[in-house]
Amino acid sequence: MNAISTVAEHILPIGGPEPLLSVRNLKTSFLTQQGWTEIVKGIDFDIGAEETLAVVGESGSGKSVTALSIMRLLDPEMSRIKGSVKLAGQDLLKLSPAAMRKIRGRHIGMIFQEAMTSLNPLQTVGQQIAEVLTIHGTHSGQAAMKEAGRLLERVRIPAASSRLKDYPHALSGGMRQRVMIAMALACKPNLLIADEPTTALDVTIQAQILQLIKQLQKEEGMGVLFITHDMGVVAEIADRTVVMLQGSAVESDSTDVIFEAPQNPYTRALIAAVPRLGQGSERGPQHFPVLDRATGMVVAGRERPDTVRKADLVLRVNELVKRFDIAGGLFSGPAGRVHAVEKVSFDLRAGETLSLVGESGCGKSTTGRAIMRLVEPDSGEISIDGTDIRVLDRHRMRDMRRHIQMIFQDPYASLNPRMQVGDAIAEPFLTHRLGTRAQARDKAMDLLEKVGLATEMATRYPSQFSGGQRQRICIARALSLEPKVIVADESVSALDVSIKAQVVNLMMDLQEQFGLSYLFISHDMAVVERISHQVAVMYLGEIVEKGPVAAVFGNPQHPYTRRLMAAVPVPDPARRKQLRPVNNDEVRSPIRPVDYNPPVRTYRQVSPGHIVQLWGDDWKI
Repeated sequence: MNAISTVAEHILPIGGPEPLLSVRNLKTSFLTQQGWTEIVKGIDFDIGAEETLAVVGESGSGKSVTALSIMRLLDPEMSRIKGSVKLAGQDLLKLSPAAMRKIRGRHIGMIFQEAMTSLNPLQTVGQQIAEVLTIHGTHSGQAAMKEAGRLLERVRIPAASSRLKDYPHALSGGMRQRVMIAMALACKPNLLIADEPTTALDVTIQAQILQLIKQLQKEEGMGVLFITHDMGVVAEIADRTVVMLQGSAVESDSTDVIFEAPQNPYTRALIAAVPRLGQGSERGPQHFPVLDRATGMVVAGRERPDTVRKADLVLRVNELVKRFDIAGGLFSGPAGRVHAVEKVSFDLRAGETLSLVGESGCGKSTTGRAIMRLVEPDSGEISIDGTDIRVLDRHRMRDMRRHIQMIFQDPYASLNPRMQVGDAIAEPFLTHRLGTRAQARDKAMDLLEKVGLATEMATRYPSQFSGGQRQRICIARALSLEPKVIVADESVSALDVSIKAQVVNLMMDLQEQFGLSYLFISHDMAVVERISHQVAVMYLGEIVEKGPVAAVFGNPQHPYTRRLMAAVPVPDPARRKQLRPVNNDEVRSPIRPVDYNPPVRTYRQVSPGHIVQLWGDDWKI
């Protein structure tokens, strides 16, 4: 009897005392220039049928390497895996490569973090799902395509049969992730490995995917290994939890016990750093709790008094409009227009944080880029200290950018990989001719210290820093011109939860020290509530609700605001067993006909400064 049939014998009759997956003393090493470096340092865990185990930790903790080791997807020439990984009693590490290929997909399915890079852009989604079925011999020909349609229906993709011929680029991020889930479940695997499947998604789409995985697990009886860095997500989905730090498991227990009585300081810091709705303060923004690594204690976040109510106005945006033409035929005009920003208006005062929130495609990032004139607005007014920057020529606009700087989401893409970080921080200072090279160097050293980095790091290159450190460098560079306004475009959304807390706390400290004003662009409602003075909720290019953060979060009026708030993961394991209906709604397309004229919007005042757009049955259009 060969290894494959032996595995099948063990796997098919699920049940009994033996765990579905048993991992013992798993060690994974990579070959580097210095020799073999151990990344996973001997971890143990079990997963039963219909059980969800979360492996949680920050980037570099070894959690994704653990999943790839179980699947044996690492390059065998550059990696070494030791220990045992038993699937229903059969050690996967002892199988031949051919036998292991039969296991992948058929008995273990895997969902990767970035669906767009995991799907073939040259094949339709129907072809890709059907290919999985054909390779494993469960279906062929038209039967495979029919089954692909049924799988798309299982993952709640609307009009599934018509989407079989779509290519990945034609689907939204949430829909692409559903296609990945359909592929992972195609052969009805006994175990599903989900590696950060919601990290890149908006909060509402994340909630949909988590509910979908829970529903499908219940229907199929699968075991689930869920990898994440977000303890809020862990509380929503996991029965048991393993916390990893630097390749080791520092704590392992039931999720209830982990949240009620965490033993390790790192676990306590991860839980404390999860933003919770309802923790905002009427007195102003609050720092996030962080781990003091010297003492091993979690330091509670402090409140900051609201000192901006009488502050000077530094930025005024009035009736801002930006639309993008969609090309038609070779000899025809545009086929339509994307109404990215539609009559957006708000004020920002000195020392204040105004947050623009909404899902991908709502227009918040385009608003930020239009304010910077990185894209030219079609109409409207943008005034900095009373000067309308839309009328400035290129040279005068360059001078004005001394007063308004931008921090982007991806710090690595924002830094020149061939430039030492000290030079990168000094570059804007020299470009604007604000002093000598010696003064620029001194400025860079001072700013490195202010953002919590050592001055000797100035000679390093971006690749030698972590994601959180690179974002600190980008903040230092933005501060080199001593701006009045900083546009932070999803500047912490890609960071691990504890690093995010540190960077946000740093931004609030610098605001207090320099009187900075932040336009904070985000889709994370819980973070926004904690750090903002004002909030504006955007949907399809328009502001649908705006006001003081305590008023909007304490009394949300617009259905879309309520939907965003309802989707925030709640770090309460008691909610784990609740199966809520999967909401298939996604942000509607902002593409309109060329001759479309937006309706005149009206607003009502709910309380002082708190306004909401009046809506009817067509608010989703």
